[in-house]
Amino acid sequence: MTRQGWSTTRIAIALYPFGAGAAAVNVFFASLIFSWVGGPVASTAASIGIGCAIGAPATWYFARHIRYLMDVADRDPAP
Repeated sequence: MTRQGWSTTRIAIALYPFGAGAAAVNVFFASLIFSWVGGPVASTAASIGIGCAIGAPATWYFARHIRYLMDVADRDPAP
C-alpha cells in the first residue's frame, strides 16, 4: 500500500506557526505562575523565542501522530 496525502514534513511545516504560538503562550503563562514564588516574568520576546524552540519538536511529534491517524484511516477494513 502506498501512502497517500501529505508527508509528515509537510504537515509539520503547515502546523508549525500554530505549535510555536501555543508553546510561546504556555511559556509566558508558566513564567507568570513561576513569578508567584519569586521568579521573573518572561518578556514577550523571550516567550516567543523559547516558544519557537519548543514548538519545533512538539509540532513534529504532533505531525507524526496526524500522519499515523491518516494511515490508519486509509487501511482496508477487516473482512
